[in-house]
Amino acid sequence: MTEFTPLSATIGGVLIGISAVWMMASVGRIAGISGIISGGIAGAKGDMAWRVTFILGLLAGPFLAGLARPELLKASFPTEGIYLILAGILVGWGTSLGSGCTSGHGVCGIARFSARSIIATLTFMATGILTVFCMRYFGVIV
Repeated sequence: MTEFTPLSATIGGVLIGISAVWMMASVGRIAGISGIISGGIAGAKGDMAWRVTFILGLLAGPFLAGLARPELLKASFPTEGIYLILAGILVGWGTSLGSGCTSGHGVCGIARFSARSIIATLTFMATGILTVFCMRYFGVIV
């Protein structure tokens, strides 16, 4: 998981960027996953169709990739069970506190020069860097 693959990273980044621009141009909405999903759960009136389509697209991608190349979907986690559930709850809570997730702030917010998104993304990155450092060198999370 520490291999750097510049070609696939570049292709993925370009596809995410095109998708975010397409979303803004076609629907006039920011492609932030947490906002799209929370609006879908809350039953936002008048714009459920694009939310459901977006979420189905997110689910269809890995499904189709798994049909074509099942080895791409192999994943391992250093923990299991209740810790994964707790991690998911904490991520959801964090996106609520931060008024969005990495896709909304990092991709779309920075592109719009949103000060809130720039600060949020710097916070995400600093926290991620600190976590990896602590895990690799001390075996603990601070």
